[in-house]
Amino acid sequence: MTGKRKKDGGARGAGEPSEAADGPALAPLLRVPPGKRAGLASLDTSATPGGPSGKAAGAEAVARMAAPLASLQERLYAASTAGDRRRLLLVLQGMDTSGKGGTVKHVIGQFNPSGCRVRAFKAPTRKERAHSFLWRIEKALPQPGEIGIFDRSHYEDVLVGRVRELVPADRVERRYAQINSFEKALADDGVTLVKVFLHIGWEEQRERLLARLDDPRKHWKFSPGDIEDRAMWPAYREAYELALERCSTEAAPWYVVPADRKWYRNWAVGRLLLEHLEAIGPAYPPADFDVQECRRRLLAT
Repeated sequence: MTGKRKKDGGARGAGEPSEAADGPALAPLLRVPPGKRAGLASLDTSATPGGPSGKAAGAEAVARMAAPLASLQERLYAASTAGDRRRLLLVLQGMDTSGKGGTVKHVIGQFNPSGCRVRAFKAPTRKERAHSFLWRIEKALPQPGEIGIFDRSHYEDVLVGRVRELVPADRVERRYAQINSFEKALADDGVTLVKVFLHIGWEEQRERLLARLDDPRKHWKFSPGDIEDRAMWPAYREAYELALERCSTEAAPWYVVPADRKWYRNWAVGRLLLEHLEAIGPAYPPADFDVQECRRRLLAT
């Protein structure tokens, strides 16, 4: 797992439900090994590795995750009040319509929104372009005890930047190493990074784009630029493969989640979060005051 290892006494409470106990860990099934080419074209985007038997079972499994996820989030925040710097950052990347926004809504639904820091990254502003490409990322990072969620991220600068040739090729090459150093520093400072590539298929994307065009309520989600990006599908796939190969590290591995089936996508991301939060093992901090004395005083009032 990424980030700091759990401290002594940080295991989940006795008798507390654990989705991970329902089956083998999901993370090893979806992780991209460091330095290995993902080979996205050969991966089935409708597959359900390690998942429940179907949509109904997936919904039940997601429902069972709600309580342990909420408990882990609360303990993570509580631990931060005693100086624990650990936090979690979920990074979501994927082609248009892969479900980044839908996944964000699903994740927020499992947590207390007040303990989440959500940021959707668009094209950089003039002010942001005047700084390092990591400048706006650093400003959006979760604070100790928080769960951060990025809808797109610093990886846009080695994806769009590469495909559309927005920056020189040698600068793109340097950015892979910069990203690895940046993420290693985050992990050393207590950030658990969960980087998820939502892998959607060519045909499924067409259906989802058509659904947006056919429904006036979804026109705001569509842009003619989506068709231009679709025409560059092979180039984007290669750019993603390079990013996954160069930047899946021991400190911050990438996970490829097949995203054609929305129910599986939601279950898989929730399960990955659960496994990583359990590995952090946050614990409620002990009281720094005399509990019994305070109880006596309160009863005397």
